[in-house]
Amino acid sequence: MRGHSALQQTILITFSLYFVTDRKQTAGRPLTDVVHAALDGGLRTVQLREKDLDGGALYQLAADLRKLTSDYQAKLLINDRIDIALAVEADGVHLGQASFPVDEARRLLGAGKLIGVSVHSKQEIMAAVGADFLVFGPVYFTLSKATYGEPQGLARLREAVVSSSVPVLAIGGIQNERVAEILNAGAHGIAVISAISAASDPAQATRDLLKRLSACHD
Repeated sequence: MRGHSALQQTILITFSLYFVTDRKQTAGRPLTDVVHAALDGGLRTVQLREKDLDGGALYQLAADLRKLTSDYQAKLLINDRIDIALAVEADGVHLGQASFPVDEARRLLGAGKLIGVSVHSKQEIMAAVGADFLVFGPVYFTLSKATYGEPQGLARLREAVVSSSVPVLAIGGIQNERVAEILNAGAHGIAVISAISAASDPAQATRDLLKRLSACHD
């Protein structure tokens, strides 16, 4: 099990559904409309992940999503960009393997902010000391995560959960029918992209995922 660094601020992770944005998977709809619908459906944690946007455009989108999430008392995390997270008073950041070190992100963000880290191996899990939660995958095949290699599968997800001292969310090709086996493998919850963003009714898709998660937790 990993220990916590001196900089770690223990934050209880209350969410089990984590929506990661991709405005290229919204069937032409504005990303803000999709997020708004998902919030209507009960979503309470969003990661803004639009890596190809320049700083100005990303800031504006982050500001728009900050207003939306605040209206629903939902959390907003910004992928990688600590400066933008601070500028819009987001709830935290999500870091990849090429991002800031966790302890430096913690120093810059201050106490009380969430830090999530994407991991793909036990070595990366062990290196993510100080994170509040981890996102492990891809568990199943999905085009959006194909660049990260072959699907990890449920056995490696179980190993990741055992190796981590903080909650682990699974990502990669997760649909409603796979929620039970993901949670049975020990994951705290799921992170999704297309399951919400590409859904014809993002609000209903969110409700369905939350209902399945709740049923499996009972």
